Amino acid sequence: MYQYDRYDQAMVDARVEEFRDQARRRLEGKISEDQFKPLRLMNGLYLQLHAYMLRVAIPYGTLNSRQMHALADIADKYDKGYGHFTTRQNIQYNWIKLEDAADILADLAKVEMHAIQTSGNCIRNISSDHFAGAAADEIVDPRPYAELLRQWSSFHPEFSYLPRKFKIAVIASEKDRAAMRLHDIGISLVRDGAGELGAAFYVGGGMGRTPMIAPLIREFVPLDQLVTYSEACLRVYNRYGRRDNKYKARIKILVHEMGAEEYARQVEEEFAHLLNQGVEPPLAELERIKGCFADPDFKTDLTDRADRSDPDFALWIDRNCTPHKVAGYVSAVISLKPVGGIPGDATAEQMHLMADLAKEYSFDELRVMHTQNVVLPHVEIGRLYELWKKLEAAGLGTPNLDQIDDIIACPGLDYCSLANARSIPIAQQISERFAASGKGDALGELKLKISGCINACGHHHAGHIGILGVDRKGVENYQLLLGGSEAEDVSLAKITGPGFDETGIVDAVEKVADTYLAQREDGERFLDTYRRVGMDTFKEALYG
Repeated sequence: MYQYDRYDQAMVDARVEEFRDQARRRLEGKISEDQFKPLRLMNGLYLQLHAYMLRVAIPYGTLNSRQMHALADIADKYDKGYGHFTTRQNIQYNWIKLEDAADILADLAKVEMHAIQTSGNCIRNISSDHFAGAAADEIVDPRPYAELLRQWSSFHPEFSYLPRKFKIAVIASEKDRAAMRLHDIGISLVRDGAGELGAAFYVGGGMGRTPMIAPLIREFVPLDQLVTYSEACLRVYNRYGRRDNKYKARIKILVHEMGAEEYARQVEEEFAHLLNQGVEPPLAELERIKGCFADPDFKTDLTDRADRSDPDFALWIDRNCTPHKVAGYVSAVISLKPVGGIPGDATAEQMHLMADLAKEYSFDELRVMHTQNVVLPHVEIGRLYELWKKLEAAGLGTPNLDQIDDIIACPGLDYCSLANARSIPIAQQISERFAASGKGDALGELKLKISGCINACGHHHAGHIGILGVDRKGVENYQLLLGGSEAEDVSLAKITGPGFDETGIVDAVEKVADTYLAQREDGERFLDTYRRVGMDTFKEALYG
């Protein structure tokens, strides 16, 4: 994995001391909250309902045991003993005191971590496939290219004050595990007809109050021009993005109103201008970065089968382990979604354990998934049973990857000052309902996502089943959506009809599940059945 050079470390250390002075002046009353707000947001510090929230960057979701131990220590020392892993592969702490914030950043800097550009109108944490470097179906490890973009975008003076926040994802397989086309820029690494490696650019996706799927802007950009083309995309947005209206400021609105064809024409014009300026491709830096992502020392001639005599273990293998590019290994998903638990939360003790397990079983490497789980990317099949036993003992062995109880949920009204409704209790009740009924096992792949407001941090638009909490005259109301997907078959979910109260939405989800079980044909996922029979069948079951 990538290691800081002296420039990285110097930048992060300097930012810590800069923020320490800013926080001191705020605590002493020398600057107002309005003056302090843009300064704290540059360092990932939000003021939420009950306390400050700190969002820590985990670039493309990759971290090692030392870093995970540090995150656990921060949870214990500065928070209430836990952290919340997010859909951008980051971690958030919800109970931070301002007087501690600079010390936390200093502790992060010691393990090559920071909170820079995790908030504000800038280029946010670059995300990627959580199985990158391990996936059997990828054409190349996308993380060196994500890291190159991270370096290019960090403290970029031209893009520090964009019209709105900006999110980029990089993948390298036909299967999309990073919601690539629901990003401001989605980059898919591909090969052309001659076998040359390049990038397909999708621009103008996003969720929020106006969800949109990014159109293809250019089919193939040579890799030595990846950064230059990204810069051209950002320049056109920075030039025309709506700074007068934050609801229309995202690039998805610009691409929609300008038209994808015209936007692409202007990007090509800007791209040609940059090339004519003699912009040098950062090939030497790319090669240096690639060296940080060399494969671990994989063993050969390992067994490709595990003893499946324990049925609970066999179920966990089937659901939570995915194929690896090297025979004898798998990627093992650690579920942060126990029945009745808070999706994405992990205690300090669990984080310490995951760090220890990464060192013992996965070449000292972990990944944070955009689904709010954690992956050990390189595990020997022959050692899976002992790993699973340790996970089970710590409440981390739930076999529910991509099942109805593998719920994505934002913090909602329990923490967030923007939320209209609670997300966490709804997620807990749904997982408990399906665990008690036993229907979860029969449902197969069914992705459920919950947001507590229209900002869609829970990705409800992309759920096979989506739930959006809204405020109806001071009462929490939950809209039900069906038919979304963040994968390569990307689609946006549609609202079924009138919303439900807290109890009603749980009942409604069960009715949708029952309708699917009654209607599905052999081999169909929920999404397949929904697309075949249409919305009306489900509306009839819900509303009569």
